[in-house]
Amino acid sequence: MEDQIVYFNGNFIPKSQVVISPDDRGFLFSDGVYEVIRSYNGKLFLFDKHIERLKYSLKEIRIDFDAFNYLKEISFKLLEMNNLIDADAVIYIQMTRGVFKRMHQFPTEKIPPTVYITANYTRYYPDEIEKGIKVITVKDLRWERCDIKTTALLANILAQQEARDANAIEAIFVKNGLVTEGSHTGVFGVKDDKVLTHPQNNKVLPSITRELVLQLAKICQIPVKEVPIYENQLYSLDEFFVVGTSTEITPVIQINNCLLNNGIPGKITRLLQAEFKKTIEKL
Repeated sequence: MEDQIVYFNGNFIPKSQVVISPDDRGFLFSDGVYEVIRSYNGKLFLFDKHIERLKYSLKEIRIDFDAFNYLKEISFKLLEMNNLIDADAVIYIQMTRGVFKRMHQFPTEKIPPTVYITANYTRYYPDEIEKGIKVITVKDLRWERCDIKTTALLANILAQQEARDANAIEAIFVKNGLVTEGSHTGVFGVKDDKVLTHPQNNKVLPSITRELVLQLAKICQIPVKEVPIYENQLYSLDEFFVVGTSTEITPVIQINNCLLNNGIPGKITRLLQAEFKKTIEKL
């Protein structure tokens, strides 16, 4: 099998040659951030929005990096080098604070961040997007800065595994009786032809796909209320769907043991899916 080419600290090298120091703060503390960007046949989707969020995450955890202008060039080169220009792919960008002796406070010397970027075929599940999925609810035990896209994802991993153990596709976080988001998705409900979603704050990630869906709803003249969905409202919703870079807009047809809309994706979900597809076709 041909070795994948990746970008690591200024060089394009085979993935098998990447060596991460045991003193890298990303390895020791998950002291880093990341982004995942979709590429449709060589066209980067909402790239600038993702880079803006990356800048925000870096600023919030105080990692110095200023070579943002090169990230698009690096991304395209990785797509080319890995024969992904004509494919449905994802760019993964990860940056950590860098290599220094183990200590909880920031390094006392100026050190370069560790930068790792890859291009891979995306994990795409058309049947789920078409037919819908089952999700479960789990207690949201994450920290209070979910607006930072940090690599510290243990709570998300445990929630996702709990979902898989229950033969579900996604875990939906609930905090103090309110639905926040999924373990790797944003969430939307529909009630009485109105779209509902958690307001943007530190409780949820500033999802790029969420922002797009809000724009699409406006185009479709669908009313939107940015208000939390109460856990006890979930089963009375007319529709529910999750959104994300890989999941796009995926209908939810079952929450825990309760079917929604007789297990059929709803009309507003379908309308937004159609508008999402049009957006991709315009790339």
